[in-house]
Amino acid sequence: MTAEIADGVWRLDCGGVNAYLVFDDVPTLVDAGKPWDEDAIRDGLDDAGVAPADVGRVLLTHYDLDHVGTLAALAPELDVPAHAYGFDATLLRGDRKPPVRNHKGLIQRLGGFVTDFPDLDVVGVRDGETVGSFAAYHTPGHTPGHVAFVSEELGVALLGDLVSESDGELKESGWVISYDTGEVAASVRSLAARAPAFDVACVGHGDPLASGGDEELRRLAATL
Repeated sequence: MTAEIADGVWRLDCGGVNAYLVFDDVPTLVDAGKPWDEDAIRDGLDDAGVAPADVGRVLLTHYDLDHVGTLAALAPELDVPAHAYGFDATLLRGDRKPPVRNHKGLIQRLGGFVTDFPDLDVVGVRDGETVGSFAAYHTPGHTPGHVAFVSEELGVALLGDLVSESDGELKESGWVISYDTGEVAASVRSLAARAPAFDVACVGHGDPLASGGDEELRRLAATL
């Protein structure tokens, strides 16, 4: 189900995972669902009044099957840069493969059998770099190149899978789906300390928080 969770922020519910459309300086697609979610993404964009060709950029919080899955199918119409961080950007380009000696890397390696590489310009972002109104914050742990994007102007944080939502609270990424839970905890604390104030917390799994997002992130950080 597609819903506008805040002014100019649309949740594209792909069934178990969220993508988002944010009206920044250009319409910005945030993550892209599973390989079989093309219809859900297209329908969600249409509900928000946007065609794939109208999207001005893609922001990717990380490389995982359920966050980059539809990019290859949408790429002919998107024809815009996809911004990702470091290690995860190299995975999306096909320049390297996930490590099989890490349990999460092995999961990603298996997911690669059903995930096509998109014909898009994959642009690497750096910690602190600004894309539109969003500043990038490297938040490793779930994946080595996981990145959160926070817009002070819009009051919106794109948190990917650094955290998830359950019963109105944020929970840190767990061992099964993370490269390193120690890094996850450190990243939650770092982001809570570094990021500007924001109301809206857009998470990859669970329901986004429409208000009080920064307070909830700080609450979680204090427990880790």
